[in-house]
Amino acid sequence: MATLTRLLKHVAEKFPTRNAISVSGKFIVTHERLQQLIEQAASQLVAAGIQPGDVVALTFPNTIEFVIMFLAVIRVRATAAPLNSAYMPEEFEFYLSDSESKLLLIAKEGNEAAEAAAAKLSIPQITVTLPNSDSDVSLSPSSPLSDFDLVSEIVNDPSDVALFLHTSGTTSRPKGVPLTQHNLVSSVNNIKSVYKLTESDSTVIVLPLFHVHGLIAGLLSSLGAGGSVTLPASGRFSASSFWSDMIKCNATWYTAVPTIHQILLDRHFSNPESSYPRLRFIRSCSAALAPSVLARLEEAFGASVLEAYAMTEATHLMCSNPLPENGPHLPGSVGKPVGQELGILNENGVVQGAEEKGEICIRGPNVTKGYKNNPEANKSAFQFGWFHTGDVGYLDSDGYLHLVGRIKELINRGGEKISPIEVDAVLVSHPEIAQAVAFGVPDDKYGEEINCAVIPREGSKIDEGDVLGFCKKNLAAFKVPKRVFMTDSLPKTATGKIQRRLVAEHFLAQISTAKVPKFGA
Repeated sequence: MATLTRLLKHVAEKFPTRNAISVSGKFIVTHERLQQLIEQAASQLVAAGIQPGDVVALTFPNTIEFVIMFLAVIRVRATAAPLNSAYMPEEFEFYLSDSESKLLLIAKEGNEAAEAAAAKLSIPQITVTLPNSDSDVSLSPSSPLSDFDLVSEIVNDPSDVALFLHTSGTTSRPKGVPLTQHNLVSSVNNIKSVYKLTESDSTVIVLPLFHVHGLIAGLLSSLGAGGSVTLPASGRFSASSFWSDMIKCNATWYTAVPTIHQILLDRHFSNPESSYPRLRFIRSCSAALAPSVLARLEEAFGASVLEAYAMTEATHLMCSNPLPENGPHLPGSVGKPVGQELGILNENGVVQGAEEKGEICIRGPNVTKGYKNNPEANKSAFQFGWFHTGDVGYLDSDGYLHLVGRIKELINRGGEKISPIEVDAVLVSHPEIAQAVAFGVPDDKYGEEINCAVIPREGSKIDEGDVLGFCKKNLAAFKVPKRVFMTDSLPKTATGKIQRRLVAEHFLAQISTAKVPKFGA
C-alpha cells in the first residue's frame, strides 16, 4: 500500500458495496463504482494525450466530478493541481503558469476567469459532467475512443508527484509544494490511525477540496478507511443544511477550521436544531482554536473537540490531540506528533528539552522533498536534517505541542516577544466577542506595537474601552493592545483562515497612508 491509488483499489475490493460518496439529495456512489468511474475517466485522460508527469489543473466546487477527476489524474501518473474557483483571472494565470499545467478541467457551469487565463496561456480546457451514478463521466470536448487496456497497464509508483499545491503565503509569495503518492498515503494512514477511522465512519465535507485540510483529512482519509463522505448539494459549506446532511448520512465526525466552528456555534445559540447526531469527535485544524471556543463547542454538540496541527508541506497532519480513550485532549495544545518525528530546534539546530521554546521542525514520509523551482526557500526550510515549519512552539513534559506563533508573526515590542495566539485566546474568552485577531504594527518607540480587530456578538454594545479594560485584567501590561478596531468582518483566505498579515494591511490602510507591503499574486 505504498500509493494512495493502490490503497483505494484495496478498499474497493474489501468494501465494494459500501457507500463512498453521497451527493446530498442527488445520488450515491459505492467504493466499487467509484473505482470504475476513476478508471473510465483515466482512459479518457490518456486519450486526451495526458502523459505521466504532466500537470492537470482542476477548478470545481466540491462536486463528485472533482473527486473522480482528481483520482483519475493521479491514476495515470500525472499531477493534480486543484485551484480555487473564486480566483481572479490574473491569479489563475499565475497558478496555471507556475504549475506548468498542460490541461485545465472545469465544471459544466464553466468558469470565465479560469477559461480566460487558460486561453491566454494556450492551455486546452475540458468540461467534466457526471449526470448520474450509473452513467459514464462525460468529458467535453471528447477525445477519440478511450482505451481501458492502456490504463490497466499503467502502474503507479510511490515517487509519482500526485498533488501540486501552493502554500497560503502567510508571509511571502506562495511557494509550490509537490507531494508524492507516498506522501499522500502516509498522511492518510496517519489520520486513519490517530482518529481510528473505519468503514463505519461517515462525514460531511465542510472545507474546499482545493486545500489539504478538506482534501486529505476530510475526503481521502475517509475513502482510504472505507468510510463515506457527503458532498453538500450546493458544492460548498452551508450552515443551514449542515446538520440535516450530517443526520442523513449518520455522520460520526467532522473536521473544520475555527471560523466554521464559530458559525455553527452562533447558529446553535440563535437557531438550534431539534437534535444533533451523536459524534465520536469533532476535529479543528488550520488555525488556533481558543480554549473558550473549544469548551463551548463540546458543550453545544456533546463531543470531544480534538485540535490538530498541519501544513501543506507535511501533506496536512503533523500533530493531533488523541481520542478520549487514548489520552487527554488539552485545550490550547495541538496534541502529539502523529507518524513522524517532531523536534523543537534552536537557531543552531540543537533539539530543545521539554518546556523550551524553539522552531518546530519535522521529518517523516509525509513531508515534501522540497519546493518547486525555489532553491532559496529549500535552503532555509531544510536544515540540520529537518524541515523547518517557521512556527515557534514547545513540547510539554507529556509530549504535547503548544504553538506560540509564526516566527514572522510574533510581535517584538521593545524586545519582548509576544504571541498573538495568546492575545487572541484572551479576547475571544470575553462573552460578548465573537471573533478577534491580534497583530503587530510598526511603532517608532517600541519597533512594534500590538493592535487587534474584534467582531462583537450580535446585539452586543461592547466598545474599544470595554475590550481594553478586559485585556488589562487578563494580560500583562506589555501584551495589552494599544488600539482596538471594532468591525463586523475580518479578511479571510478561501479556506476561512484568518491571516494576520492581511488583517494588519486591511486595518492599517484605514488609518495610514504608510506603504504596507502587499502580496501580489
